Amino acid sequence: MVGTVLGDRFVSEAADDSQPSTAGCMPGTRTQVLSECIAWAASDLQMIYWLAGMAGTGKSSIAITLCRMLRNEPGVFFGGGFFCSRSSGSIDQTDVRRILPTLSRLMAGKSAQFATALATELGNTDRAASKPVRDQIASFLLRPLSVLSQSHRPIIFVIDALDELSDESEVDQLLHLIADFQSDVRVKFILTSRPETHIRRTPITNPEHNKILKLHDIDLVVVQRDIHMYTSRTLAEVAKASTWYTDADVEHLVRLSNGLFIFASTALRYILDPEDDQGRSARLLRVTSAVAQGTAATASLDAMYQLVVTEASQSATIDTEELEQLKSNLACILSSRSSLTVIALADLMNLKPSMLRSSLRRLYAVVHLPDGDHVPGLRALHVTFGDYLFGRALPRIRVPRLLGHNSLARGSLNFMDKKLYFNISQSLSSYEPNPSIRPDSVTLTLEYACLHWAHHIAATSEHSSDAAVDLSTIATNVNAIFRPKFLFWLEVLSVLQKVGLAPGLLLIACSSVSRLLEPSETR
Repeated sequence: MVGTVLGDRFVSEAADDSQPSTAGCMPGTRTQVLSECIAWAASDLQMIYWLAGMAGTGKSSIAITLCRMLRNEPGVFFGGGFFCSRSSGSIDQTDVRRILPTLSRLMAGKSAQFATALATELGNTDRAASKPVRDQIASFLLRPLSVLSQSHRPIIFVIDALDELSDESEVDQLLHLIADFQSDVRVKFILTSRPETHIRRTPITNPEHNKILKLHDIDLVVVQRDIHMYTSRTLAEVAKASTWYTDADVEHLVRLSNGLFIFASTALRYILDPEDDQGRSARLLRVTSAVAQGTAATASLDAMYQLVVTEASQSATIDTEELEQLKSNLACILSSRSSLTVIALADLMNLKPSMLRSSLRRLYAVVHLPDGDHVPGLRALHVTFGDYLFGRALPRIRVPRLLGHNSLARGSLNFMDKKLYFNISQSLSSYEPNPSIRPDSVTLTLEYACLHWAHHIAATSEHSSDAAVDLSTIATNVNAIFRPKFLFWLEVLSVLQKVGLAPGLLLIACSSVSRLLEPSETR
C-alpha cells in the first residue's frame, strides 16, 4: 500500500541497503570514528551527528559502514539511510524532495505500525511526495511516528552527502526542519557533507546542540594509519607472492595520499589495472614520480587525475578529433541525469558502442564502465573527478562545464527525431490502455531523451554565452524536430506512465528556448 501511494518518489538506488557490497570501510579502518558514532547513536545525547569532511576524506564509506552496523546494533532502531550523489548517474539522488519519502518507505518496511500510519496519512494527503520538504516532514515522519509506542531505543536515520543535493534553498529548509524536529519518540539523525557555506549557515553546525566531527581535523597520523592498512592489504591481496612493489612503495603512496582515501583508491585502481606485474610496476613508478604533494588540499588528487587523463589522451595514441570526442564523452557522463548504458550514451552521441568503449577504456581508474553494453551504471567513480575536469584540469584536457548538457540536448532531440513515430506503443486502439508489457521500441535511450531533453536545454540556456554552446542549432532543432513529434512524445510518456511530467517539461523548454532566441545584446 505504501509503495503504491509513494509511486516513483522512493529512490531505491539511494537506499542504504542498495549500496554496493564492496563499498564501505575496510575492516579494521576508521574504527575510532565508527565506534564513537555508534556510542552516540545509542546514547541520550544530541539529536544530530554532523560528520563533515573535505572531498575524498571517506564520508560516504563511513556512512555506508555505519548503516550496516546500526542494523545490527541492539541499542538502536535503524530507520534507514539515503545516499545523495552527483556522480551516480541518477538525478533522483540529487533531489532533496526524494529524501523523506524514501526514508519513510524504508522505515515502513521495518515497522508494521509505522507503515499503517504512513499509508493512512498519505491517503488523506494530496500529492504529499511532490511537495516542498517543509510540507513533507509532518506527513512522512512526524505524524506516522506519533503512533509508535515510546521506546527506550532511539530511531536513527542517516543522510549522506548533503552537499551533493541540487537545491540549496530546500537543503536549508530540510536542515532547519531536522534541527527543530520534535517527536514523542526519540529520533536521531546522522548527517554527512562537505563543510559548504550554505550548510555551515544552518543550525546543524551549532556545536552547543549537535555532535560535530570534522574528518579533516582528525590527527593525520590516525588517518594515514588507516590508509596504510587499506593500501597494503589491497596490494597484498592482488599481488600475493609477487615482488613488484616494496614496503617503501606502500609508504610512499600513503604519504602522497595526504589523508585522502579517494587518492589511495584511485591510485590503486590505476596501478592494478594491468594484469601483469611489469605493467603494474610501471604504473606504480608513474604515480610516485608524477604526483607531488602540494599545499592545496586537492593537490595530490588533482595530480593523480591529471596522470590518468593525460595518459588516456597522449598525442602519440590519440589525435585531436579523438581527444575532443573523449572530452565530449566525459562531459556527457558527468552531466547525465540518470544511469545510462554504453548503448544509450553511444546512441545519444551518435557513436558505435565499440567506439565509446574504446574512448573510455583507459579511464578505468576514474570511470565505471559496465561489463555489458546493455547494463546501466556508466558513471564517474567520485564527484571529485568532475570537479577537477570542469575546473582545475590542464587546458588541453579541461572540459567546458556546459559541453555535456549541450551534447545531450542535441543528442536527445536528434534521437527523438529518428525514433518517435505514430502508435509507438503498439496499441490496438486509442480507446484501450497501453500494453502491459513495454514495447521494445521504447528503449532506454528513447526514455532518457523524452524525459530529460528539456532539462539539458535549460542548463544550456542558463549559460548561453558559453563558447561551447551551439545556440542556433538547439533552438532550431526544438522547432524543427520536437514540434512535429509532439504527440508521439506524449505517447512515449504515457507508455512510461509519466505523462504527468509533460506540462512541466514543456514549460521548462518554452522558457529555455525563449532565452536562447533572445538577441545577444540583451543577454
